[in-house]
Amino acid sequence: MTPRRAAIALPLLLAALLGACSVTPPRIIDRHISDGRPERRLDPNRIADAVPRNEPRSRRGNPDSYVVLGRRYHVMESSQGFVERGIASWYGTKFHGRLTSSGEPYDMYAMTAAHKSLPLPTYVEVINLNNGRRAVVKVNDRGPFHGNRVIDLSYAAATKLGIIGEGTGLVEVRAINPGQPRPYRVTNPPPPPPVNTDPDIFLQVGAFSNRYNADRLRNELAASINRAIRIQESINQGRPVFRVQVGPLDTIAQVDHLTLTLDRMGIRESRVIIE
Repeated sequence: MTPRRAAIALPLLLAALLGACSVTPPRIIDRHISDGRPERRLDPNRIADAVPRNEPRSRRGNPDSYVVLGRRYHVMESSQGFVERGIASWYGTKFHGRLTSSGEPYDMYAMTAAHKSLPLPTYVEVINLNNGRRAVVKVNDRGPFHGNRVIDLSYAAATKLGIIGEGTGLVEVRAINPGQPRPYRVTNPPPPPPVNTDPDIFLQVGAFSNRYNADRLRNELAASINRAIRIQESINQGRPVFRVQVGPLDTIAQVDHLTLTLDRMGIRESRVIIE
C-alpha cells in the first residue's frame, strides 16, 4: 500500500507547501511511515455503498490549486462526466480519526476516498478492473501523491473492492452527479455491464503533435529500457496526437519499477493507460 503521513502543522512548512493558499494542505507521503489494517475485519459482501446526495462544496478543501512535494495540482470546477482509469491504493489505521482535507474526520470504516483534483465532496463509482467488483464512495480528501496512483480508498472501500491483500488495484473511477434528473425510475435495473478482468497496462511517457518527436523519444527509451514501446496515433480536436507508451506491463509492481526508472531518466510525467 502507499506509505504516507498526515498533514503537517508547522507554520513554516505550511507556507512552503501552499504558498498563498489559505486551506489546510493535503496529507503528504512519508515512505518511512507504514499504514496498516485494523484488527476488526469487514465482510466485503455486507459493506453498503455510500449514498450520493447533494452537498455544498467544502470551503477548506477546494483551493484553485495547491502544491505538494514541489508539484502543483489544480482542483476541477466540476466533476460532470469525469471518468478515469488507473491504480488505486488505500489507507487505514495510521490516519483513522484525523482530519481530511475537507475537514471531516477520516473514518476507515466509512465508504470514502481521496483524489488529487476532484471537487470535495464528489461521489464516484469505483470499479475493480481485475474482478469486476464495484463500490460507491464519497471523495472527501486529497491524495494519493505517490507515483501513478489515481485514488486512495478507505479500508472499507478497499475491502469491498477486493484490493486489501495486494494493497493496490486497477480501477475505473466514474463521477456520480446526485442532482442530475432521471427521465424515469427503473424498478429492476439491469446488471452492470461486464468488465475485462485481464486488462493491458501501458505507461504513457509523452504525447506530441509531431511524429518526429514521438519517434525520437521512442528511440531514446529503446536504448535504455528493455520493454516494448509503441506510438499510438489519434485525432484530438482535428489535430493528430502521437502518444509514446511502454508496455504492455504485467503487474503494478512492473509499473512502479518502470516509473522509478523513468524518473531517474528525467521523465516525471508518465501516466498509466489501461485497456
